[in-house]
Amino acid sequence: MKLRENSFLTAIRAGQKQLGLWVSLSNGYAAEVVAHAGYDWVMLDMEHAPSDMASVLGQLQAFSGSETTAMVRPDWNDAVKVKRLMDLGAPGLLFPMVQTPDEARAAVAACRYPPRGIRGVAGLNRANQFGRVADYNAEVENQTAILIQLETRAAVENAAAFAEVEGIDGIFFGPADIAADMAHLGQTLHPEVWEVIRPAAKLLMDKGIPVGTLVTDPDFAAQLLNEGFTFVACGTDVGLLAQGADALRAKVRDKISET
Repeated sequence: MKLRENSFLTAIRAGQKQLGLWVSLSNGYAAEVVAHAGYDWVMLDMEHAPSDMASVLGQLQAFSGSETTAMVRPDWNDAVKVKRLMDLGAPGLLFPMVQTPDEARAAVAACRYPPRGIRGVAGLNRANQFGRVADYNAEVENQTAILIQLETRAAVENAAAFAEVEGIDGIFFGPADIAADMAHLGQTLHPEVWEVIRPAAKLLMDKGIPVGTLVTDPDFAAQLLNEGFTFVACGTDVGLLAQGADALRAKVRDKISET
């Protein structure tokens, strides 16, 4: 048995646009609903959602029967947590709040076996199909997407330095925290925020680095992909549920007579 190809990683390396969704409901059953919606990728969130290792496992299992690549955002750049997520078979990780190139290098090292990194070795785990994937140790580096998230103005303006870090497969801009850092809390589409993000994104694109982000405006998501962003999440499962529930209630209430 050979290690499964990471279709998301293959696509972004080839410059193919990838449309994603943020997954925060932290439940395998809910994840399976999203798994068959046709998104290229999803991000299972552990930073701002109640996901733990057990719930991430259930969500990864739900997505394993689909064509969607389910990656994970850990709550911090923690080598022990990364090791466990890698052992669960996460095909990609998004490291939040990366501030320096050294932090980016630490993220890469956490995903690599010695001598190229510090990941601990487990003989039997879900990632290698409990010992059945013969080429796992040799191929896992080639099939794991390592993404870093820039979430402050200082980090964004230092984008060129992150582009030089070996092993980074893509750089993701977090507009919510960048907006907060720029005194525009809650205004992720504020023009000043994107006046900072866009030049950094263009610099990375010119260097051949895949660039991604999350925005909840579908038109803006499409615009960014057309501008050269490689991977963009256009919404969240929580948002879809909340908006759908509100819209359905309002639609029915509007048709109920008062008598």
